Amino acid sequence: MKITWLGQAGLMMETGGKTILIDPYLSDNVKNFEPKNYRRVPVDEHFLQIKPDVIIITHNHLDHLDKETLKYYLTEDATSLVLAPNGGWQEIRKFGGSSNYVLFNNGTTWTQDQVVFRAVKAEHSDAYAIGAIISAEGENYYITGDTLYSEDVFKSLPDMPLKAVFLPINGVGNNMNATDAAAFAKRTGAKFAVPIHVGMFDSIDPNVFAAENKVIPEIYREIKFEQEVCV
Repeated sequence: MKITWLGQAGLMMETGGKTILIDPYLSDNVKNFEPKNYRRVPVDEHFLQIKPDVIIITHNHLDHLDKETLKYYLTEDATSLVLAPNGGWQEIRKFGGSSNYVLFNNGTTWTQDQVVFRAVKAEHSDAYAIGAIISAEGENYYITGDTLYSEDVFKSLPDMPLKAVFLPINGVGNNMNATDAAAFAKRTGAKFAVPIHVGMFDSIDPNVFAAENKVIPEIYREIKFEQEVCV
């Protein structure tokens, strides 16, 4: 599994010749509504040329369901699988075309091309927000989506070992701060913890994330899990 951080909460996963995009934000769309939240990191337009096999949208907020980015992927001739919870699903399916728009609410499982996608709960200001667990190549990867530390979130998680958890640490907009995110990551038992949703709209240093098994990502670069860490 090759995993690349696209900035903000965006990830690209490549497995078995398939490309999966999660919450790609490759525009400066948020600035039009919140001028202080302008993009600090330029868009790498290389990623707009990708033909994704799967797109996951965790909720209906501009930096996660970004129509200015999605218009490059959800063209009339695209045949992507698109997984999104209610609210986000209602919006994204308006792109139409030949893509398959699947309602992906908490508790839903979808299997495609030997990859299993599971939707789990996220505690966020969008009531339909989800996280996602992606299982491929014998490993499980948990993308929390935008969320707070919540017992209801943990109740929704299946009992399975996690290779890595990807989680917000920015502490605003109903997201965990770095302290709660470190506790959250430890509780999941994931081998590696990757802080995201940081560094593009704000000046938060991801190194404040105190998880012992943290892997600090670099935007537009593959995330390397170079050694096993016991937690």
